[in-house]
Amino acid sequence: MKKIITLIIIFLVVLGCKKTGENALAASEPDAKPKTLVTIAYPSDTAQLNSMITLNATATYLLKSDVKANSNGYITKMTIKLADRVSKGSVLFGLQTKEARALGNTINKLDTSFRFNGATTVTSPATGYVAMLNHQIGDYVQDGEVLATITDASSFGFVVNVPYEYLQIIKSKGALPITLPDNTVLQGRITKVMPSVDPVSQTVKVLLQASNNNIPENLIGTISFSKTSAYGLSVPKMAVVSDETQSSFWVMKLINDTTAVKTEITKGVETDKYIQIKSGNLTTKDRVIVSGNFGLSDTATVKIQKP
Repeated sequence: MKKIITLIIIFLVVLGCKKTGENALAASEPDAKPKTLVTIAYPSDTAQLNSMITLNATATYLLKSDVKANSNGYITKMTIKLADRVSKGSVLFGLQTKEARALGNTINKLDTSFRFNGATTVTSPATGYVAMLNHQIGDYVQDGEVLATITDASSFGFVVNVPYEYLQIIKSKGALPITLPDNTVLQGRITKVMPSVDPVSQTVKVLLQASNNNIPENLIGTISFSKTSAYGLSVPKMAVVSDETQSSFWVMKLINDTTAVKTEITKGVETDKYIQIKSGNLTTKDRVIVSGNFGLSDTATVKIQKP
């Protein structure tokens, strides 16, 4: 019986020593740092960076001509409908004076050769489209009353509100492509710059004249032009990280295959794909992280994800 108790005690002592050794070994091993999966790219020194400005351009007719009655009377004929295209000098309305309507038939009965009807016609003052119709056949109108409004096709163009700081750049271009919502591109020629600035937005209205291929008024297109161009070291836009206030910028650069360090930079020209690096400890041989870099701390442990 004493032998059995002795064996049990020895077994328990050995088991306790084994667990103590395992715990000591586990405590001596450092915690493995998790690795963040990242993708990398190399800076480039051959890309040309163009900082583009895009502005809205609104289709408009600067001049609209009113068609006016040339006498008091009734509208007896109308040859146009809304949105019709008319030519300058074409007959749009027929008028009959009130007196002629009252006396015409009586005079004709007395002398059939007289053929008195008191009718007059109203012609179009410009070539363009019928933008407004104010009357219909049978209406009585006064002399000088507006019967319709015709857009002057020769005054068609796109109006762009240009910030004053870009005005000289626009004027130096002479012509700019205008992209419509259906991706049609028109060549717009700069013809007028309004001599006033909006007091709130500090923009100047610039007129670009383009061929009018049945373009509706108030259609909004866009123009784009280069504000600045630059060459030099650049990195993909996704590689640049900033703080919450957008006051400091940095990239995560690999110093070996598993460690990334924070490298502060100064930005230059920025496009939709690349950012120029004006200063920072970077070369074309360095590897920078382009995905997985958000929230990484300095000297972070990473794992390069193969494409």
